[in-house]
Amino acid sequence: MSSGKVVKVSGPLVVATGLSEANMADVVRVGEQRLIGEVLTMTGDAASIQVYEETSGLGPGAVVETTGAPLSVELGPGLIEMIYDGIQRPLEAIARITGSNNLPRGVEVPALDRERKWEFEAVVAPGTHVAEGDIIGTVRETPSIQHKIMVPIGLSGTIRSIQSGTYTVTDTVAVLETDQGKEKELTMMQKWPVRVGRPYAKKFAPVTPLQSGQRVIDTMFPVAKGGTAAVPGPFGSGKTVVQHALAKWSDVDVVVYIGCGERGNEMTDVLQEFPELVDPRTGESLMKRTVLIANTSDMPVAAREASVYTGITIAEYFRDMGYDVAVIADSTSRWAEALREMSGRLEEMPGEEGYPAYLASRLSQFYERAGVVQCVGSDGRRGSLTAVGAVSPPGGDLSEPVSQGTMRIVKVFWALDSSLAYARHFPAVNWLNSYSLYLDSLKPWFDEYLGKHFFQNRAKAMSLLQQEANLNEIVQLVGKDGLAPGDQLTLETAKMIREDFLQQNAFVDIDSFSNYDRQARLMQIILDYDKLCRAALEKGAAAYDLFAIPVRAAIGRAKSVPEESYAAVYEQIAADMEAQIAQLAERGGESV
Repeated sequence: MSSGKVVKVSGPLVVATGLSEANMADVVRVGEQRLIGEVLTMTGDAASIQVYEETSGLGPGAVVETTGAPLSVELGPGLIEMIYDGIQRPLEAIARITGSNNLPRGVEVPALDRERKWEFEAVVAPGTHVAEGDIIGTVRETPSIQHKIMVPIGLSGTIRSIQSGTYTVTDTVAVLETDQGKEKELTMMQKWPVRVGRPYAKKFAPVTPLQSGQRVIDTMFPVAKGGTAAVPGPFGSGKTVVQHALAKWSDVDVVVYIGCGERGNEMTDVLQEFPELVDPRTGESLMKRTVLIANTSDMPVAAREASVYTGITIAEYFRDMGYDVAVIADSTSRWAEALREMSGRLEEMPGEEGYPAYLASRLSQFYERAGVVQCVGSDGRRGSLTAVGAVSPPGGDLSEPVSQGTMRIVKVFWALDSSLAYARHFPAVNWLNSYSLYLDSLKPWFDEYLGKHFFQNRAKAMSLLQQEANLNEIVQLVGKDGLAPGDQLTLETAKMIREDFLQQNAFVDIDSFSNYDRQARLMQIILDYDKLCRAALEKGAAAYDLFAIPVRAAIGRAKSVPEESYAAVYEQIAADMEAQIAQLAERGGESV
């Protein structure tokens, strides 16, 4: 451990000399209050340090001590249901100890509770040879999550002793004799540097969709488990709404939600809502599978830069257990702003719009840690990590660097539209500007589980929405009544797709989550209406009469039908629709 002296303070940037033994990315303690910092650059014995806390009152001459270790997170039982700041300080524990609602400077509280005891159950016997990543025991962390205790990366050997029982995270649960003949005590806790991705044995192409319960996402622009997605949109377009919905309803085992530079009230919403909401898969509270990283806009800007790495490292740890994990970053634009501020203070040559030249590579490093992998370990288990990042372009301008850098990397783009949000259409995903590049790889799964008609219906619905956009220009000139009956029907069906299918009400429990079967049936009803009406128009039925049939109201209410009865109700709607349209077609044919 070496020490140096501060020679310059510029906001969160501190320059110290006398640190010739320090390494890049080392964690340091600055000043009497022992503020946490990280070495960014080294020039001779001078180090530029990014301080993760408020630096007011710090001046030249203050002592800087290196810890000799990079910025790391503690991984073990006790992560789930926790709320951390950007560098994994437990906010609830700090509030309890200090009695303050604000984060005091220099406070040191371990990320994992050192006193809480966990029931450890050994799954290997003494004498078993284990490799890195092998599971040696389990802990029931929450009713939703079985925490798997793994051999740390880089260790392998023979288990000399292991015993089930009640332990803290720092107690020895097993003794490992390494292949080199040394004895190593294993605890339930391990550390990992946040800027280094955790290793895996093999990476696979994502082939399974992530079910979010949001119809516009699942049917129109699906994201794969282990895929990457971006949610760009201007202020007030509902980015956080979409991300909250993903965090709530996605069919993953663990959710890591990173509030990166967002407003405090948005994190408050999460903290208030999630404990009350029930996971449709497990029947438990959503908090029982959630880890929250809160680095709000009033917290130090430097910690914002570290928060996304803290979050994705915790997510990788659960992925390594063989779980499906989603990491939700809200928002990467605020993270990029923190990069820009630190880059400016380091006096680096600015790139486009003042962002550092390495912005695109940093974005890539984050998103490329997603994927479907065969985990390290002998049992060949698989896990997935899905990364979804919000982008907040100023004024909704998607040509700015963060949006462009993100679009080059991610394969799903949910473009939010403020005009849809102002019209109370949520999720406000613009169906004309959004895309998913996973459609080809996911098609076999959809064909197997939902039938080949599902993708055909999706293509038909997208075609109708595109035709509607083209016809709207003509409607503005000649009015709706000036269109041919077939074109009027296109507008009517597209309106049904928009209002009765794509639009969801988050305040109605039944409509806030929609499973795949329900989505497929609802889409089928709307497209069958279009098909039957076209056939009726050919027989001479009047378009106005077809639009006014009694069953239209029932189709509009179909998304609010209770879960237990929707299948029977949808069949009844389909039968009524067919009968009512057939009656009009028959009558229309007679009148010709």
